[in-house]
Amino acid sequence: MDSLRPPDFSGFIAKISQELQGRRLPFMLIGGQAVLLHGSPRLTEGIDITLGTDPSRLPEVLDLCVALQLEPLPEDVEGFVRQTFVLPVHHKASGIRVDFVFSTTPYEQQAISRATFVELAGASVPFASAEDLIIHKLFAGRARDLEDAATVVRRKGRDLDWDYLEKWVHEFAAVPGRDRLREQLEELRHHADPGDS
Repeated sequence: MDSLRPPDFSGFIAKISQELQGRRLPFMLIGGQAVLLHGSPRLTEGIDITLGTDPSRLPEVLDLCVALQLEPLPEDVEGFVRQTFVLPVHHKASGIRVDFVFSTTPYEQQAISRATFVELAGASVPFASAEDLIIHKLFAGRARDLEDAATVVRRKGRDLDWDYLEKWVHEFAAVPGRDRLREQLEELRHHADPGDS
């Protein structure tokens, strides 16, 4: 009996990137794929993408989904995106899930402009910078997210822009339920290894 081949994330990310760039949709990869770049290897079953646009460009994203054989998961796509600003889709052939996150906040615009470009399967793909990945992970706040942030700090601690981190963490700490962000960032500082290069 043949075993299932693991999905080709690099190739698939490259195709998504080319489709987004062809439609002039600003974006960056976040989540587990960015953790693989900046932190420690870990199992990830999906692709998370921040789009620097609002849901008014949903038709273009849906057109992209058709081109890549990505099937939207919600029954009421427009209603779901309007309510959550997220379009979750699934690539049936590979089993890969992709979450497109719509955002036009000043923070996300700046984060996209600071993205780190990586060559994958012939495409130049923007990934969230190490600092912005840490901010995303702290804001998400689950145990796994905090551990992901810690792996990035352990790997890149000395090279991180701590002033940038403090600026945005200070702003986001004013969001209800995120009052521990500054304390969590200070805890992460202890993971920074002075011997990192």
